Amino acid sequence: MEILIGLLIIAVGSIGQASSYVPIKKVKQWSWESFWLVQGIFAWLLFPFAGALLAVPESLNIFEVLTISGVTSWKATGFGVLWGIGGLTFGLSMRYLGVSLGQSLALGTCSAFGTLIPAILKGTELFRGEGLILLIGVAIAIAGIAVIGYAGALRSSNMSEEEKRKAVQDFALKKGLIIAILAGVMSACFALGLDAGGAIKESLIEKGVPVLFAGLPSVLLVTIGGFITNASYCIQQNIVNKTFKDYASVSGGIFINNLLFCALAGLLWYSQFFGLELGKSFLTNSTILLAFSWCILMSLNVLFSNVWGIILKEWKGAGQKTVIVLTVGLLLLVFSIVFPQLMK
Repeated sequence: MEILIGLLIIAVGSIGQASSYVPIKKVKQWSWESFWLVQGIFAWLLFPFAGALLAVPESLNIFEVLTISGVTSWKATGFGVLWGIGGLTFGLSMRYLGVSLGQSLALGTCSAFGTLIPAILKGTELFRGEGLILLIGVAIAIAGIAVIGYAGALRSSNMSEEEKRKAVQDFALKKGLIIAILAGVMSACFALGLDAGGAIKESLIEKGVPVLFAGLPSVLLVTIGGFITNASYCIQQNIVNKTFKDYASVSGGIFINNLLFCALAGLLWYSQFFGLELGKSFLTNSTILLAFSWCILMSLNVLFSNVWGIILKEWKGAGQKTVIVLTVGLLLLVFSIVFPQLMK
């Protein structure tokens, strides 16, 4: 029962993440870099900070919690800086490929690297026992994501340029593919950052912080690093493109509208890692599911992002064969999530 609760919590967070790019369409008269910076303040600073406060014991303050393990804190933030490159290009992959295809490719790469590298660093033998189950589970997830990517390629080949632009305004397949793969590789650093922050989590548990919330300060450290990368780029783009005026040139009503939708996007985005850390606390009796939790989150993100892609009509006019291939890919993702539990 606890495992089911944990998976459901992760799934709810994943639905939030998959929905986080939808508010972009509601932001008016702002350039991409202006929107990305403002939503990042909410997604990578304010909401993670609020979440981390849940893990602060009465004997400490938030600063003491974040520095409770010295070098560990810097490692987590450093991986966050690297992850920030992935987060930055992740947003661009949505721009050039759309919600469904862009997230599928980026998250597929992220899923593999983010699951297997921490396991290897912990000395897990990937060709026997639970390590082999983990490897096969990741392989199934990657296969599902690859099939979805193939469906995206079929969609592209079957659509006219006008249809492509209607579904995704800045559609560019080759550029989008390169950016999405880079985004996936660098985004896996988030998982490495959470792993690096494990000592902080253990220290907080020893001080009586509930396991449910003990991992949230590590999330904040990683997102701080990511914010540094993204904010630097966005401000540079504001300067180059002369878009600093975005923040002051719009009317008060549009500014409030943009601020609210940026906050909504940030909250929805953060919910995936809030849900991941809470959900993992229910998976402690299953070491294989605990190790596979990152892949589960990424697979669910792909699954739900493609549901949004269907809702937003990004697959409209793609053809029956493409829809069948897409369905097979989604079913493979679902199977990859239940596979580790079936092998117990």
